[in-house]
Amino acid sequence: MSPEKKSPRALPRNQTASFQRRLRAWYQKSRRALPWRESRDPYRVWLSEIMLQQTRVAAVLGHYAEFLRRFPTVEKLAAAREASVLAAWSGLGYYRRARMLHAAAKVVVRELGGKFPATAYQWRALPGIGRYTAAAIASIAFGEPVAVVDGNVERVLQRLSGRRLAGEELWQAAEDLLDRKRPGDFNQAMMELGATVCTPRSPTCLMCPVVELCTTRGELAAGAKAARQKKREIHYALDYRNLDNRNRDGDDGGLVGEVLLVQRARDASLMAGMWELPELADGHAAFELSFTLRHSITVTDYTVRVWRAAAPESVAGKWIPATRLARVALTGLARKILRKAELL
Repeated sequence: MSPEKKSPRALPRNQTASFQRRLRAWYQKSRRALPWRESRDPYRVWLSEIMLQQTRVAAVLGHYAEFLRRFPTVEKLAAAREASVLAAWSGLGYYRRARMLHAAAKVVVRELGGKFPATAYQWRALPGIGRYTAAAIASIAFGEPVAVVDGNVERVLQRLSGRRLAGEELWQAAEDLLDRKRPGDFNQAMMELGATVCTPRSPTCLMCPVVELCTTRGELAAGAKAARQKKREIHYALDYRNLDNRNRDGDDGGLVGEVLLVQRARDASLMAGMWELPELADGHAAFELSFTLRHSITVTDYTVRVWRAAAPESVAGKWIPATRLARVALTGLARKILRKAELL
């Protein structure tokens, strides 16, 4: 006889109801006041889920409000130019998300008559919508009883069970725990627990509402080590000129200068079509070092040196008025540099 297959359940069946009850009570009392939780409007839920992918909540807060100000409805988003959408997204990174969001908005408006799908299965037919995002939107906005698995939920499930669940096991474990009467709140509570209590390092188990049901009560045994951060130094030219030898416009105090920016290739693998400062091969004694800042992308920590210098003659750039910079689709690093230079 073949050995009995181990159940992917994170908890025994007789503990599921207790887990749901404790988690629900904790979430109602302790959840963070986040703007996308104020409404179950599918457009706002969808936008928040896309923005939160691979991005910290703190970084999303300001962008979420500004994006909704510019594109308050899916119709407004569908009608916008891609450059305007990318400009509003600038600073969040992973710009493919913005392009897919824009493409999906066009499908909703032009092919679905402005009506959003109601099920996770239907959401997955839209550009840029994967299994997790579809389940999150369908459960939160429409109450579909479908579980979600993101990094936070995965960590909670593994610590509850004391095992490194993976793949379909994780999804089945999440489905087994799901409160099917209130799936949206339950899914958000699971993600909230992982984000604020059952954290990757040093979980605060004494504050956990379900600690008595948890097998691990702390971190699992260490698995593979995370990749070591690489370090690199890069240099950019801040090529700025005044239009009329004045630093400020006497009428409204606005900047009257221009900055030379270059556009990434449309087929670039990263941040295609985005605008950035001209890169220099290295610093030079003849240049004036304006400032240095730090910037991190995935596993690389950059030391960024910004020089007050003319761009190399080989650079095919474009002069952008400082008053227009906020509407340009800038890379996150370019936006950080221009803010540090007080040009944004």
